[in-house]
Amino acid sequence: MVASDSFADFLRDQLSRLGHVTLRRMFGKTGVFCDGVMLGMVSDNVLYFRVDDANRSAFAEAKAFPPLNYQKQGDTIDLSFWRAPERLFDEPEELMSWAQAALAAAQRVAKKREGTAGKGRRQK
Repeated sequence: MVASDSFADFLRDQLSRLGHVTLRRMFGKTGVFCDGVMLGMVSDNVLYFRVDDANRSAFAEAKAFPPLNYQKQGDTIDLSFWRAPERLFDEPEELMSWAQAALAAAQRVAKKREGTAGKGRRQK
């Protein structure tokens, strides 16, 4: 399920120090973007942050919950988005720290995709 309007407003407010935060519905969930880069997703009003090799250890607490996933042909596919602990919503500075780490991961992913986008195309 997508984020409720009130939860979306709450996230925009809480994450506003990161930059221009927007939320967009996609694939039955809600993507959380900062300056055009997707740092998180919301499903059923639960926030998941982008994780990669560089920030995985910082998000160790989130390993207690399953990552965001979906079903495909009977298999569960885990995504690189881990559930943000609910306690973060009572600790705005720590929430911001997690969000910054997720944004950095999202920027690394975006940069990596840009670097591989042109590969495989034949040069003339």
